[in-house]
Amino acid sequence: MKYTHLHYCLMAAAIGATGSAPALATNGYFTHGIGTHSKAMAGAGDAMPSMAIDSANNPASGVLVDEQLDLGLAIFSPRREYTVSPSQLNGAMGAFSLDAGKVESGSEYFPIPYVAKNWRLSDTSAFTLSFYGRGGMNTDYTAGSATFDPDGPGPAPVMSLPGTFGAGVAGVNLNQAFLELTYSFTLADSLALGFGPIIAYQLFEAEGLMTFAPYTKTFAASGGTAFPENLSNNGSDDSVGVGVKLGAIWNVSEAFALQTAYQSKISMSEFDDYSDLFAQAGGFDIPATARVGASIETMPGLKFHLDIEKTFYSSVDSIANALATVGMCPTAGLGGMDIESCAGGDRGFGFGWDDVTVYQMGAEWTPDSSRGITWRVGYSVSEQPISAADVLVNILAPATVEEHFTFGVSMNRDNGHQMSVALMYAPQKSVSGPNLFDPTQQIELAMDQFEIEFAYSF
Repeated sequence: MKYTHLHYCLMAAAIGATGSAPALATNGYFTHGIGTHSKAMAGAGDAMPSMAIDSANNPASGVLVDEQLDLGLAIFSPRREYTVSPSQLNGAMGAFSLDAGKVESGSEYFPIPYVAKNWRLSDTSAFTLSFYGRGGMNTDYTAGSATFDPDGPGPAPVMSLPGTFGAGVAGVNLNQAFLELTYSFTLADSLALGFGPIIAYQLFEAEGLMTFAPYTKTFAASGGTAFPENLSNNGSDDSVGVGVKLGAIWNVSEAFALQTAYQSKISMSEFDDYSDLFAQAGGFDIPATARVGASIETMPGLKFHLDIEKTFYSSVDSIANALATVGMCPTAGLGGMDIESCAGGDRGFGFGWDDVTVYQMGAEWTPDSSRGITWRVGYSVSEQPISAADVLVNILAPATVEEHFTFGVSMNRDNGHQMSVALMYAPQKSVSGPNLFDPTQQIELAMDQFEIEFAYSF
C-alpha cells in the first residue's frame, strides 16, 4: 500500500481517538451513540440536535445548531469472559477441546475522544467537520488452554497447549476512526438536508490463532504443505475506505420533528497481513447503517425521543459468514471440496453475525429554574448478533449486550460555553452454544459494560 500524507494523518488520528486497544462492542460492535448528549439518551434525539457532533448521527443537524466546537472524552470499560463445560472427548477422535472453566479478557479501560466543529455559512446552510471513533472489537485472553491432536493422524499424541486456541495468548484488536465533512441546508424553513463524505481508517491485529492454519485457503491450495503466513501474530495492519452519509430532518411543527439518515457501506482496502484469516483475502468492510426517529416537546423544556437504527452486518462476509462453512474446506476432513470456503477464501468463515436493529428511547428536561441545566435519560434495546452455532469464534468478539441504561446532565456557563457528562451501563448478557469442533462441550460468552463521557462545547 502506498502511504500518503493523509494516510499518516488518519493513522495518528485512529490511534489517538481509540487508544491503544479499544473495545466498543455495544450494538454489535458499534457504539450506543455518538456525542455526549446522544449517549446520555442511549443514542436517541437525532430529530432535535443540540451539538456539532450530532452531524455524525444525522448530517442534516449542522444547520440546526449554533456555531460551536465540541471536545469529548469517554472512558469505556467492557468486561468480557467465556466459560467452557467439561469435554467428554478431551481432544480425542479429532476433537478440538477447550479446557473447562472461566477465562476473562484483560484490557478493561479505554479512553475514546471526539472532536467536532460547526461553521454557519448563512442562516440556511452550514459545514460540520467531525472526527470520532466508532466500532471496534478487542479481546486479550492470557489464560486458558486447548486439547487436541496437533498433527491430526500423525504420530504426535493428543496434548494440551496454552492459550484459548492452543497457540498462546489469544485475542483481536480492531480500531476504527471516521473523519467526516458534511454540508447541511434548509428548504422552506421546515426541512433540513445534509450530506457528506466519510473517510474511514482501521487498524487490526490478531494473535493466538495459528491453530486454524489447516483450515486456510493457503494450506489447502498447497495440498497441505505450506502453512499460512498471514493468519495470526503479524502485528497491526491497516485499511482505508471512503463512504457517504445522507440525512434529513423535518420540523413538522415547533414541537414535533422527524428524522432519517443513512450511512453507506464502506468498502475498505484489505488487511494484507491477515489475508489468511478474513474472507476475500483480508476483506473487512464497514457495514451500512440506517436510522429513523421522532422527537416531541410535550411542554416547554421537556422532550421525548424515539429512534430506530439498523446495522447491516449480514452484508459483510468476514462478519456474517458462519463458522460452519469451514466444513466445506478440503483440508477440514469433512469431505468438503470448496477451497473458497477455507479461511481467507471468497466464502471463508466469519463471525456468523446477523443484522442488528436497535430501539432507542430518550428524554431531556430543562426546568425553568435550572439556570441552563438539562437532565437526560435513555434506554435502548436490541438483539445481540451472535448465533449459538458460532460461539467458538465469537470468543474473540463477544458482542452479547442487548440493553443500555443511560443518564446525563449538561450545564450552560455564563460565558456561553457548556459542560456535559453522560453515563452508560449495559447489564451482562450471555449466549451459549456448542463447540463446533467438540460438540460435547458448551461455550458461554458474557459481557457487561460501563462508560462515562465528558464534553465541553464553546
